[in-house]
Amino acid sequence: MSTPVTGSGTITAERTTPLVELRKLTKVFPVRGGVLQRQVGEVRAVDGVDLEIRRGEALGLVGESGCGKTTLGRMLVRLLEPTSGTILFDEDDVTHAGPRDLRQFRQDVQIIFQDPSTSLDPRAQVGHAISEGLRIHGIGDRAERRERVGDMLELVGLKRAHAERYPHEFSGGQRQRVGIARALILRPRLVVADEPVSALDVSVQAQVLNLLKDLQTELDLTLLFIAHNLAVVEHVSDRVAVMYLGRVVELTDRDTLYRHPTHPYTQALLSAIPMPDPRNRRKRVLLQGEIPSPMDPPSGCRFHPRCPIAEEGLCDVEDPPLMDVPRDVDHEAACLLRAGPRAR
Repeated sequence: MSTPVTGSGTITAERTTPLVELRKLTKVFPVRGGVLQRQVGEVRAVDGVDLEIRRGEALGLVGESGCGKTTLGRMLVRLLEPTSGTILFDEDDVTHAGPRDLRQFRQDVQIIFQDPSTSLDPRAQVGHAISEGLRIHGIGDRAERRERVGDMLELVGLKRAHAERYPHEFSGGQRQRVGIARALILRPRLVVADEPVSALDVSVQAQVLNLLKDLQTELDLTLLFIAHNLAVVEHVSDRVAVMYLGRVVELTDRDTLYRHPTHPYTQALLSAIPMPDPRNRRKRVLLQGEIPSPMDPPSGCRFHPRCPIAEEGLCDVEDPPLMDVPRDVDHEAACLLRAGPRAR
């Protein structure tokens, strides 16, 4: 892999080292049925994902609904227990960390939930909700916490007086700003943003995206940005990982992905993005069939039943890992025909 170059043209080794490493991370949900609720199957929501998040970067994680991206994010913040695999945070194994280790981990890693209306307690003033993490970790006295909450509200574009209001008194965009303030109040090193703009009006989405990007720079955050909309991810991410049916199928920097998508699934996703200039048109890639069930994934490449270039006897037999894409630097794809030694 290549070493990224900063805007000043100098190479920073610290930026190339991963803050988070996911190794063969897997989450299996049992499916139960019948009167006795016996297990009749299992859903492999995340299936053996290897992924690194570099310090200070914004990594976009995209894919259709049900591909496992939210499950991956929740495992990363330890809201879900992994079935197998390893989570390393700053080289420490936190996969099965106990309560004492998790307490410190919670200060370093926070999450912004998708729907601010359901993630905030309607009976609590937003100042109380934002300061909850400070109280739990014993940071500051009441006056210091109140001051810190006011500073954070101003940082996300709200007023100090808003701390006395309840969630229903805010618009959707303002509620999401409150959710961002709550996630950042502990000054975490990593923030998982789980589709933070999908529940907002289009007119408000740009404001929240710009806010997240500004805060990432100002607070030196590492960001995992989860979304199903590739057009949204383009404005936030430094690198992009594309998920399909529990697996990462393409991973590269933002510019390379949008200019030279390699995996047929990524090409189909990009072809669906409307062009702002009607004189410019993309060739639409229409996928056939439905997404296979994660209870019974297809053999070989999981995308082959819908892939327009799949070859019988190859793609339906061999399960491709992420492989280097020829002629591109720091670009990987899970496609036997487009990456690896047999790439064409």
